[in-house]
Amino acid sequence: MTASLPRQATSPDGPGGTPEDPRHRFRRRALTLLIIVVLIGVPAGYLVISANQSRDSGKDKEEKYSATGLTAGWPSRVQRRLYQIPVPGSSTDVAYYETNNWKTSRLYVQFKTTDADLDDFLKNVGTTGTDLKSGDITISHRDQKVVGWEFTGPGPWSGLVHHQKDPAPTRDIVVNRSEPGHPMVYVVSRTIP
Repeated sequence: MTASLPRQATSPDGPGGTPEDPRHRFRRRALTLLIIVVLIGVPAGYLVISANQSRDSGKDKEEKYSATGLTAGWPSRVQRRLYQIPVPGSSTDVAYYETNNWKTSRLYVQFKTTDADLDDFLKNVGTTGTDLKSGDITISHRDQKVVGWEFTGPGPWSGLVHHQKDPAPTRDIVVNRSEPGHPMVYVVSRTIP
């Protein structure tokens, strides 16, 4: 008969049969949890923040471009260059609206300026103040309706149409001089894409 050696008892608590210290187990679990949070939680948090910012940005753009009237502020430099509307730098009450379709693109701009800046504006457009015809409302009723302009208040009113060969834009300009020294200018620039 052969004698068998006694087996070493093993404990489920730790290797070699010795019980694991509860503090060590807690630290190990805390470290594991920290690693999970860092590897998964932080990127997930960034994704949530980014998604919210993207959604908010989309809402802002949607509100801006689905507006049915003028937006207070300056058209972008690209818009001003494309539609050839050199709004004078000292202008106030600036507002704009852009429409695009397969046939024609239009930029509607209004601004209040000074007599000297109006002369510079007209010169930069390629015309002069002498081309403005008294009482001539050159912006069509259709275009007035698009942005809610009503040229019925006190004047004097004057206007001109500055035609250019395609693809350069044609600009309809109306000026209201009811406030002496500070004319209000309305422009519709249209181009064929």
